[in-house]
Amino acid sequence: MKLQRAGRTAVAETGTTGHRLLMAEAALAGAMAVALFVREFPSLRREMRIWRMAGGLRAGRRYP
Repeated sequence: MKLQRAGRTAVAETGTTGHRLLMAEAALAGAMAVALFVREFPSLRREMRIWRMAGGLRAGRRYP
């Protein structure tokens, strides 16, 4: 059984379909997440180093 696609509308011809808009939003959100991670990476490394020096997961008994 073949399904026929609906005819093109004026919105689809201009290139602003819902799918393209969703992909652009996803790309923008991904770029913002990567930029935030790159900006915060040095402080995350510092916090991990402090956490490891304090004992990591095993320190739960010593530091309530």
